[in-house]
Formats: sequence, C-alpha cells, structure tokens
Amino acid sequence: MKIRPVTRGDRDEWLRLRLALYPDSSPDEIDEWLDNAEQGTLRVGVAVFVADRGDSRLAGFVEIGLRSYAESCVSTPVPFLEGWYVDADARRQGLGSQLVRTVEDWARARGYTELASDTQLDNTVSLRAHLALGFEEVERQICFRKTL
Repeated sequence: MKIRPVTRGDRDEWLRLRLALYPDSSPDEIDEWLDNAEQGTLRVGVAVFVADRGDSRLAGFVEIGLRSYAESCVSTPVPFLEGWYVDADARRQGLGSQLVRTVEDWARARGYTELASDTQLDNTVSLRAHLALGFEEVERQICFRKTL
C-alpha cells in the first residue's frame, strides 16, 4: 500500500476510518482538518497521511498536529500524533509503523527533533505499538472534569 498525504477526494473514506477510531467524530472535523492542512494553519492539524489500498479505499491514517507542549518534551512546538488508525483487516502487516515512519520523516524534514503521542491508560494495544516503534513512556495521568 502507498502512504501519501490525504486529499479532498479521500474525505469519505477518511471519515469512515476516523469514525472507527472516534465514534463521535463529525464530518465538520474532517473538513476543518482538510482546510487547515491545505492552508498550513496550525489551529487544528497540520498534516494527515493515509494508506491507500489502490482501489479508492483507504486502510489507515495518521493525523499530526503541532502542540506548544507535550509531556517530557524539551522542544516547542512538538509534532503530535493526534490520531492513528489502521483497519482491522490491514493490521499486523507493518502498515501502522509505515504511517508513523512517514510522520517521522515529515517532522525531521521540517527541523523537528521530537515526536509525541498519547493513549488511554487501558489501551494496551496502543501502548505496545508505541513502544515497538521506539516511543518511550514518560508519564501516566488521570484527567478530571467538573461541570459548573
């Protein structure tokens, strides 16, 4: 499969993948990501790469944002894996690592020296995948919210 930047023509397939990862995702978020990626603005996301099956379908994606802070990182801004997903039928074939390597190359080409990411405390599959790709766990946290 070919890894390439997302295009507007990928919108519906990307939305399908994104809904698999984030069930409450909306088409508006996809449109905002596409607008920001095209314009180079940093408000939402800066780049999205997709795994193209070659038949108008996608098998996975990775979304990159720039954050002013990421735990244990010393540089700023820091490229951050905002979303990373591979369809179930395409897993365990190295596609997820190809997507992340594409992000690493993208970040290095722009002079960044760190890459950050996160996952939920109970997502052991994601934890193992991150560790296998050379990420180091730097912090665990529980976040709180209170409606006022």
